[in-house]
Amino acid sequence: MDRTTAAVTLFGLLFIWATAAPAERAQDVDIYSYHINSTINSRYAITVITSCVINRLSESKEVHFQVKIPNNAFISKFSITIDGKTYDGVVKEKEEAQRQYSQAVSRGESAGMVSSVGRTLEEFKTSVTVAGFSNVTFELVYEELLQRQHGKYQLLINAQPMQPVADFKIDVTIYESSRLSFLEVTDPADEEFRHGLTVTKSDKVTWVEIYLAHQQQTRCRNICGENGLDMDLIITYDVERPKSIGEIKTSDSFFVHFFAPTDIERIPKNVVFVIDQSGSMGGRKIIQTRWALLKILDDLAKDDHFGLITFNNEVKVWKPELVQATKTNLESARSFVSQILNQGGETDTTKIQANVKEAIGGKFPFYCLGFGLEVKLDFLEKLAEENNGLARRIYENSDSYLQLKGFYEEVANPLLTNVQLKYTGAANLTQTRFSQYYQGSEIVVAGQLTDSLDTLETEITGTSKNSAVTYKHSTNKSTGFLLQDTYIRRLWGFLTVKQLLIKEKILHGQEKEAARKEALDISLKYTFVTPLTSMVVMKPQDQDVQVAQKPKEKDYVHGAEYHDSSWAPTLFVPPPPPPRPAPRFADPYYIPIYVRFLISSTDQLKPLCYDQPAPFKYRMLIDPSSGYFMNGELVDNGFRRTLIQFKDKYYLKLSTKNIRYYDGLNDLTFFWEQEPTELHRDSVSMILKDNEIDVTMGTIRVVFLRHKENGEFFLWPDVKLPPNADIKGIFGKANLQYEEFPGSLINLGDKQVPATWSNATDYRRSSAPVLGCWLIPYQFVLPGKFSNFILV
Repeated sequence: MDRTTAAVTLFGLLFIWATAAPAERAQDVDIYSYHINSTINSRYAITVITSCVINRLSESKEVHFQVKIPNNAFISKFSITIDGKTYDGVVKEKEEAQRQYSQAVSRGESAGMVSSVGRTLEEFKTSVTVAGFSNVTFELVYEELLQRQHGKYQLLINAQPMQPVADFKIDVTIYESSRLSFLEVTDPADEEFRHGLTVTKSDKVTWVEIYLAHQQQTRCRNICGENGLDMDLIITYDVERPKSIGEIKTSDSFFVHFFAPTDIERIPKNVVFVIDQSGSMGGRKIIQTRWALLKILDDLAKDDHFGLITFNNEVKVWKPELVQATKTNLESARSFVSQILNQGGETDTTKIQANVKEAIGGKFPFYCLGFGLEVKLDFLEKLAEENNGLARRIYENSDSYLQLKGFYEEVANPLLTNVQLKYTGAANLTQTRFSQYYQGSEIVVAGQLTDSLDTLETEITGTSKNSAVTYKHSTNKSTGFLLQDTYIRRLWGFLTVKQLLIKEKILHGQEKEAARKEALDISLKYTFVTPLTSMVVMKPQDQDVQVAQKPKEKDYVHGAEYHDSSWAPTLFVPPPPPPRPAPRFADPYYIPIYVRFLISSTDQLKPLCYDQPAPFKYRMLIDPSSGYFMNGELVDNGFRRTLIQFKDKYYLKLSTKNIRYYDGLNDLTFFWEQEPTELHRDSVSMILKDNEIDVTMGTIRVVFLRHKENGEFFLWPDVKLPPNADIKGIFGKANLQYEEFPGSLINLGDKQVPATWSNATDYRRSSAPVLGCWLIPYQFVLPGKFSNFILV
């Protein structure tokens, strides 16, 4: 019978936090739009945070942008757009960044750090001076590979705009090839949150949408304050696993393999708990360590064997050898644990590292739990990595014993040992050897496909409780899916950098330099902000230079933060943008399609038409001056959903099933084809009849029609803007003036545009007639860049 063995050590830890900058007063600086869009493609999440701010004063004002992101993530893009001009950041080697930063300082330009360390989040913050009555848009993109722990994946999104926002939205799209076995969304026990939450599921796609109106962001009890929303959205899920070999996804040039078998019997374990009882473990730390150990002893199975060791300046062993977890032995162990007190101890980290490595001799993994603010996490990570284990930080708090117990539960049930994954037809693989596979976890391997074979051959070997096991599988290489290739490629880059950074800590000489160089090259290629790179933001002339870096643990000096001067910035050149996350309501491997729109002309009988890319979520109409915002989700035939918000008070959500109206006092739901209904509230009017609803909010009127084709319902807006209205969005131009030229050319303003005589269905009418039209490229119709109108 095989048995797995582990040692758990409890040390200390360093924790640093930076105080957030105070929020701007809403009457001076107004955040009128704050969107968080996260797309998960087979555990790989790309999150985009976009904040649009207007300075309502006549003089210049400093505008702040600060967000918190998961500490496992890499920032891959940041930009600031002021009056149509975008200031991008560039990712460069940290040393080169330091030189450029120093040059900026020597010119008299100041700088500010833009990141800090937290328990599960890192803070990114910056600011820019904006002229009176001007707008600024901040966009931050970060990426992460969700790790399976305790049998589930977890996506954490922090939403804290620092003030109530008129147009606030969180959209999460989950693409998984296998069905979700469960999905849970944080429930803060708040009615306002529940009111704004929508979850939609299909076979392979799940959408989580949170919309909270302006007033809802101030009166909710548990997640709101005087500065608006402050919440951690946590989405947890897992997938079904019909095959023991796991899930293998391929593209033209990359593959990723998720391996997490469940049909394996648990292996009895040998576990040694090594407890630091030196002076650094005084007070609540040693008390909570005892609590955690007592709870862990209760969870040991009868066929497990265990031991207890304490150390300070000397080592004390509870029993000379491992003993079975019988009732008698557990009672004796509890008595021993209850008497553990903090004393003094060995502080030479080099000696500790050598002693541990010699004692273990590569026979079992060694897990280090750093407790408190004093111990250096870098040292614990080296200690664990050298001995096939893991290091974790345990925060000195009221739940410390739960943190200790939670980590133990991750490694408490080994299913396989000596796991090795082999691939024929692939190269540049991430880690393929694993000493243990634990219940509730997942092994992930990615690599580049070679041209030698049309298939990827996979073989997995390992040792279970009673015998050696082998899994084999042959996978055909996929072709033609650009989106799939992009996200698998970035997943490979992300995972490779993560593993190289761990390996680099324990290597020496040329091997260490080679690992560091490879990690740096990949970080630069994929524009990841890692411990080896920095991103510097060159803001408008005469403003500061600021730098974004991946934070690291810093020494604590007399209870205060010690800021390493080498921790400085870098300079920004626009990096190639990361791939846009998969559009909502689209299969992740679907080739983009186009939907044809008609637009009238004031001086011509022949309308113009254009093909709009889909599926995307569009900003349809935007009028910040009146507080009017309309967004919609365009699919292959029309709009699936549309959302209107007006004056921070009125909210109208239309889907192909129903219409929901909310104004702070009334929450009403209407249905298509119901009895004719009218509703009038101040400057809001709605008239519903059959499959048509006429909506007027302020000076903007839109008639929505529900059509049905090929068994599918969709919505279509007929926008009726007032004359000379200054409205943004894809429908911001109510009509276009043009002049026909010979040779199928259309003159639009000062541009000659190629045109083709074609036809289009006019869904602005209930009869949906087919009209002849001049077909022109959509770029000449949109009042701005295409990317400005995309919500994802």
